[in-house]
Amino acid sequence: MSYLYGPKTIAVENSGISSLLKRFEDLKVLIIGDVMVDSYVWGKVSRVSPEAPVPVVMRTQTENRLGGAANVAVNIRSLGAVPVMCSVIGTDEESKIFRELIREMGMPEEGVIESQERITTSKTRIIAGHQQLLRVDKEVDHYIDPALENALWQRIQALVNQSNISAIIFQDYDKGVITPALIEKVISLGNQWNIPTLVDPKKRNFMHYRDATLFKPNFIELTEGMRLDILKTDFEGIQAAARELQEKSGFSMVMITLSEQGMMISKGDTYKVVPTQARDVADVSGAGDTVIAMASLCLAIGLDPYEMARLANLAAGLVCEKVGVVPVEKEWLINSKIDL
Repeated sequence: MSYLYGPKTIAVENSGISSLLKRFEDLKVLIIGDVMVDSYVWGKVSRVSPEAPVPVVMRTQTENRLGGAANVAVNIRSLGAVPVMCSVIGTDEESKIFRELIREMGMPEEGVIESQERITTSKTRIIAGHQQLLRVDKEVDHYIDPALENALWQRIQALVNQSNISAIIFQDYDKGVITPALIEKVISLGNQWNIPTLVDPKKRNFMHYRDATLFKPNFIELTEGMRLDILKTDFEGIQAAARELQEKSGFSMVMITLSEQGMMISKGDTYKVVPTQARDVADVSGAGDTVIAMASLCLAIGLDPYEMARLANLAAGLVCEKVGVVPVEKEWLINSKIDL
């Protein structure tokens, strides 16, 4: 089943970024996936440890942020829409931090389930200046059990049936919250309600997202998922792979992020490449979350696919100029010099 993303497409030139962002305020987006706590330890390095050949970081600041699929929710909120997260976390200290962060940002939390059988994924980054020195992770990555899967499905089904959901995002970090059975049920539900479904995949579930509206792998995920041996600059080869995905999996569109080469949007037999703009890149962490967040909102209002890709590419580039995982801000987009 293909999703028709609106009776007509809308070009950004007709309204401008400011008025486009204003339209996002009427939208509510469901985000399903692996949520995390991103912890940061900021400091300065002035010497090497006498115990081992490693830098000594003099800590100056610590901070906790919402990460993983929750960072998509933060981007959705930053762009003016309402995010609704659906996930499973533990009952540990990190789960308390996670809940506190949600409440501080005023985001709905009825889709988040706690379970003693899981731990809350966390990533602790040690940063000195603009350089990330080390990351320490805490996680499990096995699929949630059938009982938890059913509980999550019931929450999702209730939210879709009772709320005016504009788009559904699968943000897959391969930690086990998204299962093949859950994917099939949710995409079917979205298609029943004519709600676009967007996928940011990982390798384990790569071929399970049949009939989704928009499939958004990065280049490595594409080549690994389809076992390809092509170059990032081989646009014809990448389009052939995107076309194969559309035919085999029933996707309406495939959008592939190509890091320094920009982004490709493929729909049917046609494709366009959105080149990246020259930027002072500080950190690429979380850029994919920003892309899928922007794409979901653009798709929900019926924006032209190429314009959607251009805005998503712009938003990702802006967050890459910042250290750490940060959401795109509306003011950055409004003040950008992109030719729309």
